[in-house]
Amino acid sequence: MPDDFFDAIGEGSRSSRIERDGDTLFAVVNDATFDFSFDASDIATLWISVRAGLVITARRHPLRSVDRLRAAVKRGEVIDSSVALLDHLLRDESDELQHIARRASERVDEIEDQLIAQRAGEHAAELARLRRLTVRLQRLMAPEPGALVRLLSNPPGWLGREDLQRLREASDDFGVSLRDIATLQDRIRLLQDEASARVAEANNRSLFMLTMVTVLALPINLTAGLLGMNVGGIPLAQHEHGFVYVLLAIAGITVGFTLFAWRRLIPRT
Repeated sequence: MPDDFFDAIGEGSRSSRIERDGDTLFAVVNDATFDFSFDASDIATLWISVRAGLVITARRHPLRSVDRLRAAVKRGEVIDSSVALLDHLLRDESDELQHIARRASERVDEIEDQLIAQRAGEHAAELARLRRLTVRLQRLMAPEPGALVRLLSNPPGWLGREDLQRLREASDDFGVSLRDIATLQDRIRLLQDEASARVAEANNRSLFMLTMVTVLALPINLTAGLLGMNVGGIPLAQHEHGFVYVLLAIAGITVGFTLFAWRRLIPRT
């Protein structure tokens, strides 16, 4: 095995790419783990070394694409070359990426419907989790275009024209899947902005109501404080209906403040 293969595994290199390493092909692909639960940490790496008639892979976690390949071989699907095996792995990974994007999009649709139904703050954490997932998928699974271009321009001698076409088509499939992920990421960002705006609007409305209650209570508090002083000369202290007069005065001032605030807040036509 080439030393670069072991060096990449030891360094934990995770950037998706297919490149030439002497007379072999070296590929790094990232895929969803077998027990994928739509968390950003459920992405693992598969290192692949390909030469004529030989494919060697290394991984630290069980992956869905490898299981799909195992199931295909078990069903009797014929794989006629090492590049065909690599192509099958890449296409399985692209299919898994499409499946993840489809399920995430369905969940985003549900959240969007609930957001329209004025339940903005209930799914902020889930939107953040889905956005982290899409960002991680786009960063890890996007193949390096320069590496593939260098490979296609200077392939090993045992690679035929059909093999190169297979790798080019697999890269195109990845591009389509990643564009879907990018579109989903933009949708999630817009939903987060909308949810944040609605939460901010609700907070502003609550703060405004609290301020209005405080302002309307000022006449009551001020009058109660003045009449509660234990000094001489308090108006209506000896009057038979003094308490009723004070209540009426407080009610009148409060109603006046309320009408003034209401006239200032209603939209002008």
